[in-house]
Amino acid sequence: MATEIELKARVLDSEALKVLLHEKAEYSCAFEKEDCYWFDTSGLALPRLRLRREKRVFPDGSDESAIFATYKNKELRGGIEVNDEHEFAVNPGPEFEDFLSKIGFTPGISKRKRGWAFTHDGINAELAEVEGLGWFVELEIVTAGRHAGDINTGDREKAVTAAGKKLLDFLDCLGIERKAIESRFYTEMLKEKGL
Repeated sequence: MATEIELKARVLDSEALKVLLHEKAEYSCAFEKEDCYWFDTSGLALPRLRLRREKRVFPDGSDESAIFATYKNKELRGGIEVNDEHEFAVNPGPEFEDFLSKIGFTPGISKRKRGWAFTHDGINAELAEVEGLGWFVELEIVTAGRHAGDINTGDREKAVTAAGKKLLDFLDCLGIERKAIESRFYTEMLKEKGL
């Protein structure tokens, strides 16, 4: 398990921000991600599961594709998400989807995004177009995988606060106003738009 501290903000000029990210961060890859959220219908109150099909194209022209299953414990703090994430690779995908159906899950909302990934001083930055919603910059710090019970609460809070400040400082460095931070989850926005 890893803890992600992240934020996302709306972007008005994606081309200008792409140029700025190339100047201020290290380019990692271009990506396409297709997510489908699966929901428990068995009545057992199992966590919602995201199944992601992802393709990355690296600067040298090589590429990789993978499918990941993810579930998260999400918390929102003033526009900053703090997520305890559990993720594992799935292969083959169709058989796993069949398995999910057999144990009482049903597919729900889907989202597609494409864009470019960068890194800067321990921050993962993605400039992404989310189909139906527009352009966003996503900034994320991932802490080392630990179980929540292994971390002193005070230490965890300090780490989350420090990471949140670092993300906000980089957002400022990119010239994006803090009022552009979007605190709603993509799934909420897609539902609101009926997508």
